[in-house]
Amino acid sequence: MDLEIFSALESNVRGYIRSFPVVFDRAVGSVMIDEEGGEYIDFFAGAGALNYGHNNPIMKKKLVEYIERDSISHALDMATVAKKAFLESFQRIVLEPRGLDYKLQFTGPTGTNAVEAALKIARLSTRRSTVVAFTRAFHGVSGGSLATTANQQFRQASGYTLDDVVFVPFEGYFPGLDTLGYLEKLLDDQSSGLDKPAAVIVETIQAEGGINVASPEWLRGLRELTTKHGIVLIVDDIQVGAGRTGEFFSFEASGIVPDIVTLSKSLSGYGLPMSLVLMKRELDVLKRGSHSGTFRGNNMAFVCATVALETYWADDALTRDVHRKEALVRERLAGIAAAHPEAQLEVRGRGFIFGFASTAMPELAQAVSAEAFTRGLVVETSGPVDEVLKLLPALVIDDETLLRGLDIIAASVDAVLARA
Repeated sequence: MDLEIFSALESNVRGYIRSFPVVFDRAVGSVMIDEEGGEYIDFFAGAGALNYGHNNPIMKKKLVEYIERDSISHALDMATVAKKAFLESFQRIVLEPRGLDYKLQFTGPTGTNAVEAALKIARLSTRRSTVVAFTRAFHGVSGGSLATTANQQFRQASGYTLDDVVFVPFEGYFPGLDTLGYLEKLLDDQSSGLDKPAAVIVETIQAEGGINVASPEWLRGLRELTTKHGIVLIVDDIQVGAGRTGEFFSFEASGIVPDIVTLSKSLSGYGLPMSLVLMKRELDVLKRGSHSGTFRGNNMAFVCATVALETYWADDALTRDVHRKEALVRERLAGIAAAHPEAQLEVRGRGFIFGFASTAMPELAQAVSAEAFTRGLVVETSGPVDEVLKLLPALVIDDETLLRGLDIIAASVDAVLARA
């Protein structure tokens, strides 16, 4: 397969093409097809942007109809029929049933821009600048969001000093350490060196950080702590929101209500660029046009996002099915781990995001990902040194395709360990 044009013209920053070196042509549901007709089961789902699969037929039909009638495609932040429909559906299906009274800000089309806006809002509303983030966090790679991202690979590419962020340990980072107690001590002690923060930003599941799952109890403690100290709590739900954990928001199982929530990726439903900030009403402090962007009004994304809400979130059928398949995946991965005690494989995750890591062989995940690709499965890695195999199947994947993908992982682990 000829990839010469990509290496000749595209920047060295390209990443996924190196892990999955074919030219993809088409995709349907949870299967991707290359230009030579080779098929690959997709356990990557556009890094979490395709929760409803590739070219979801319900969304595709509405999108084609919308385009064919010459509907508005670009409108900045002007009012459009598509935007109105999304707002109405979001209020009726997402906010009202959960008792959430958020205002919505449409930012530039990527998740990192939503994080940038959230940090601005927190800092302006509190008139403080320091932000607390967590070890192994990932919130984006633009200026403000990069400052809250922990991974040195990304931080060292900034070219400038990343200021006003203090990192504290995420739950489980130090086994046995009360990480919230540690943070509370820093906040209470006027000689700790930590200036009172404007915000704490957290992922309920650190996806890029290695599938590190915060417990409901820990999240409730964090909410209590931030409320006590008058600190804005930002939940970054860009990768694990929009149903990835079964419920629409990843924090629902904990019962907390964040002050600000960032959404992107699968919010649009079809993989179209769209980002959103939800904020409590008293935090709507940005002045007119002070966080702008040419593409903050992707009307085709609004169309598909509305279809996603109306089709999959008007009842709890998808949530129940995700949890059913969660149990299936967990059992299958546990079986693979039990078959290879020498690798000390660990199963991590919640909902429909799973990590599979070897504590004895950190290099195993990358080798299994590469082997799986030769067998027809796209599955990526995550963690500080890519030591975690990261499973992100579409939420709507059928059982047969899901099981075939898990069989490929099992065969790949067998093959890699046999060569070790």
